[in-house]
Amino acid sequence: MGVEKKWLFTLFSAAFLSLSILMFFSFSCFTSPMPFPSIVLHGPHHPPAFAYFISGGNKDGDRIFRLLLAVYHPRNRYLLHLGMDARDEERQKLGAAAMSVPAIRAFRNVDVVGKADYVTYLGSSNVAVTLRAASVMMKLDGGWDWFVTLSARDYPLVTQDDLAHVFSSVQRDLNFIDHTSDLGWKEKDRFQPIVVDPGLYLARRSQIFHATQKRDTPDAFNLFTGSPWVILSRSFLEFCIFGWDNLPRTLLMYFTNVKLSQEGYFHSVICNAPEFKNTTVNADLRYMIWDNPPKMEPLFLNVSVYDQMAESGAAFARQFEVGDPVLDMIDRKILKRGSNHAVPGAWCSGRRSWWVDPCSQWGEDVNILKPGPQAKKLEDSVSSLLDDWSSHTNQCLTASEETQD
Repeated sequence: MGVEKKWLFTLFSAAFLSLSILMFFSFSCFTSPMPFPSIVLHGPHHPPAFAYFISGGNKDGDRIFRLLLAVYHPRNRYLLHLGMDARDEERQKLGAAAMSVPAIRAFRNVDVVGKADYVTYLGSSNVAVTLRAASVMMKLDGGWDWFVTLSARDYPLVTQDDLAHVFSSVQRDLNFIDHTSDLGWKEKDRFQPIVVDPGLYLARRSQIFHATQKRDTPDAFNLFTGSPWVILSRSFLEFCIFGWDNLPRTLLMYFTNVKLSQEGYFHSVICNAPEFKNTTVNADLRYMIWDNPPKMEPLFLNVSVYDQMAESGAAFARQFEVGDPVLDMIDRKILKRGSNHAVPGAWCSGRRSWWVDPCSQWGEDVNILKPGPQAKKLEDSVSSLLDDWSSHTNQCLTASEETQD
């Protein structure tokens, strides 16, 4: 009997070892990425590409990583920024998490800002950080078409295949920027007071402070205001950064001392530049719910508004609490994204299962798109905006012109 038990134990051990080896090699063949990334093609005859600037502050690293996976595509470029209030260990952890994704490791299209900046919520350091991000991404990648600003509190309502498919029919010099010249109460509260942002010159966090005097509303240029969340064309950002005209620098000096300058700088530059003012589509493609009267930030979104959010035709939504269950609903119902996996697209060729990331493998062509049901909703929304855009000869009417019109 002892010999039989010994023989059976040896037999079962060998069988278990063989099965383990088989499972290991099966798992490896499912998850091993191609040794070399396929060629990413840019230009007017290929789908558009997006440069994402994703920003956050202390303890936002995990949220930014989740957002990165939700908007990731090999054709795009990504720059992640954790403000100076975040610890270096959190920045390193975010960089390590990004590099743990096979596609990101292969395509090398994600960067984390190592030398971070202080970002003062009400100050002009927000504009400085955004301009720096656009400059860095232009230097890193010559192929992207639109620059998209997101925060850790945002989340997409479409896949990147959906977004690129819809924007394939959009002129690549157009800018999606919510704007108005009707300043209302903001004229006295935002534009006439003189504020100083210590984040521009101090190595420690501090709040903005107000000068004792105010200044007149400018008459050398028109002021515009709107949403700080934008989708800007590469050509317009080149104008802002390389500045063959002095307008962007003049307005940058003015907005350095404006409260919440990110709600007016790009809007005022684009609407005062003759070559760009008619490239403005008056929308930010974000789904938000505001109090009445509106406060500084929109309301937090949750499961109760999922249906209207999903049907909105917006590309992105804000703002969300950390780990709110509605994010899981978006992952499951819209993005089809597994935990810690990128959103599957036509570029993913791995076998889908509960233990395998389908985007750990990709085919020879990552430039193909496969839009889903949400693409039609976004397409209808963008088409309506473009119809409205094409029906106006002046996209940046001043308050007096709007009254006459």
